[in-house]
Amino acid sequence: MRDVLDELVAIWRSGGTAGLGTVVRTFDSAPRPAGASMVVAPDGSVAGSVSGGCVEGAVYESATTASDTGVSTLERYGVSDDDAFAVGLTCGGVLDIFVEPVSRATFPELESVADAIAEDRPIAVATVVRHADPSRVGRHVVVGELAAEGSLGSDRTDSAVVDDARGLLASGRSAVLTYGLDGERLGDGMDVFVASYAPRPRMLVFGAIDFAAAVAEQGAFLGYRVTVCDAREVFATTARFPSAEDVVVDWPHRYLGEQISKGTVDQRTVVCVLTHDPKFDIPLLALALRHPGFAFVGAMGSRRTHEDRVSRLKGEGLTDGELSRLSSPIGLDLGARTPQETAVSIAAEIVARRWGGSGEPLAAGRGRIHHDSVAHDT
Repeated sequence: MRDVLDELVAIWRSGGTAGLGTVVRTFDSAPRPAGASMVVAPDGSVAGSVSGGCVEGAVYESATTASDTGVSTLERYGVSDDDAFAVGLTCGGVLDIFVEPVSRATFPELESVADAIAEDRPIAVATVVRHADPSRVGRHVVVGELAAEGSLGSDRTDSAVVDDARGLLASGRSAVLTYGLDGERLGDGMDVFVASYAPRPRMLVFGAIDFAAAVAEQGAFLGYRVTVCDAREVFATTARFPSAEDVVVDWPHRYLGEQISKGTVDQRTVVCVLTHDPKFDIPLLALALRHPGFAFVGAMGSRRTHEDRVSRLKGEGLTDGELSRLSSPIGLDLGARTPQETAVSIAAEIVARRWGGSGEPLAAGRGRIHHDSVAHDT
């Protein structure tokens, strides 16, 4: 829902009713992950996507019907061996899509969700997507770290789902959870989709150089909250880095140490060191590589610079295991020349590391195109 939230909230605030389709389960090579959404406005306009085009037409019709009738439905789209184009999903995957009407009456808690996401506060939305009682289908409970708002139909159900949703929220995962009809943990009969909206992951770019501006732009495009840090005030300016949310003038290792101490970095954080200056790089990389929780630590420089950097880091006492976490020279081999091309190669390596991709051309491989997350779900 995050990808269509602005459009959805605008309709909600105007007093209208939108039709919302959300991917809640995927199987095999499904084109979009769980949580991907498409919203149909009262005027028939569309925002978002649930399948990259395969079943958008069918979901559009279902969402329009939902907004007109007020009835939510759970629908499955896939292919069969007998007729591969019967339902339009030609990629070979299977999608479960929940379609619901969204208005002030059906989802009064939506504004709380929008406020939390805008303020980078973790929030989860639990929605009943399957139940024998039609009046329970489509009910929501919004779960924060300390409080919950809304109800799924009974105190017992709310208690169980809120506890489980907080567990998913803590790990940044979204999932369908199955319960008995009244929230019994070992039962069956009710499915609840929990969509977790953790704060955006961070990208920390050290070194206020021209390459950093291009990397910051790529990071923002990928959904990271980007910070550029450099000790040189003349270079670290917001005018030079318009894609960065924060531009900080400080010694890199000192800034990173403060962020670690404050708990503002996590296992999704990526660190890009672009200065290739030992007086900045070595204390910074020593700190970053000793911290076990980063998703990616990469450093720019030639192979000769890399060898010198590794020698210096060994002199600082870093182990082979800690050094193995360093990606240097940073980026995939794309033959990049310009700062923009180099930034694409760096972004490509970060994406490949996140999802377990090989970096090889898809045409040269076999098997599934889409990878499951190696370290975490988002």
